[in-house]
Amino acid sequence: MLNKARFAITFIVLLLVPSFAFAHSKTAFQDQMRRLWSDHVAYTRLFIVSAAAGVADKDATAQRLLQNQADIGNAVAEFYGRDAGNKLTALLKDHILIAANIVTAAKTGDNAKVTSENKRWHDNAVDLAKFLHGANPKNWPEATLQSALFTHLDQTLSEATHQLKGNYPASMKDYDEAMSHMLMVADTLTKGIVAQFPAKFQ
Repeated sequence: MLNKARFAITFIVLLLVPSFAFAHSKTAFQDQMRRLWSDHVAYTRLFIVSAAAGVADKDATAQRLLQNQADIGNAVAEFYGRDAGNKLTALLKDHILIAANIVTAAKTGDNAKVTSENKRWHDNAVDLAKFLHGANPKNWPEATLQSALFTHLDQTLSEATHQLKGNYPASMKDYDEAMSHMLMVADTLTKGIVAQFPAKFQ
């Protein structure tokens, strides 16, 4: 009888305060964001290595990398809505596809294509920074986001360049730096979401 009473009380509390039932753990959410954005860097690394070597898993790696962008969009859709999640996914997929074009052009020695695609890449980063700032202007300054994204582009381009030239130690160092930087970006995004939606977190 006592257990039934406790169950009834707990059920009533959850009905009255549903946010408690569905609140996120800040630590768990940070871990989720870090995993998603570290996957972004890790699968980019795998694609660069496969593309440079011309091995058969390149296309499968590209598809997994694109799925990661959808996963990131899904993660923010809960807070900003499905349309915003889809928009972020689209921008991030463009980011990946342009990067793939750069690697392909660099491998074939098409320097003009590298230059033009690099311009598109930076334009895409500007669009990403504007979009994220618009979603959370108080906690995500546009200039800060743009600078962080440009750093990510520079690190990735350096990594790909070194890998294509066969300077593998330098390429791995670039990857380590890119990973550390992206974890910082993930934490910045996490803090911004937690600050903007405190009721969704325990």
